[in-house]
Amino acid sequence: MSQGPTTWMWAQACELLEQAERLHRRFFQVHRLVASRPAWEPPVDVIETSDAINITAVLPGVPPDTIDVAIAEDMLVISGRRTLNITSDTTVIHRLEIPYGRFERRIKLPPWRLRPGEPIYANGCLTISLFKSD
Repeated sequence: MSQGPTTWMWAQACELLEQAERLHRRFFQVHRLVASRPAWEPPVDVIETSDAINITAVLPGVPPDTIDVAIAEDMLVISGRRTLNITSDTTVIHRLEIPYGRFERRIKLPPWRLRPGEPIYANGCLTISLFKSD
């Protein structure tokens, strides 16, 4: 602290930012895992309205026909694979921050009767509406 509190605070802030970036990179590493285990989970929004629960999963670059959506017991399961398309043997990867490989996201559902609507895929996001039954 001989340099003053401002210098010390900046040093602490920079150290925390570096630590956060290391954790972020580690979380999104390309994993070579057994095919049955997911390598990453897409982020989701879960929003309830008076007549439905709307779930949006962020899946940029994932073709819609490769996404599986299922309801298993009290869970909505969104799964699939995001592939890394490298077309040349001389390709050099400088940075990979977007997750690749098998993904799976499980969202616990409330104990109500829900009727799934047709999934909508737009702008890299999959939206699923689960309508409340009367």
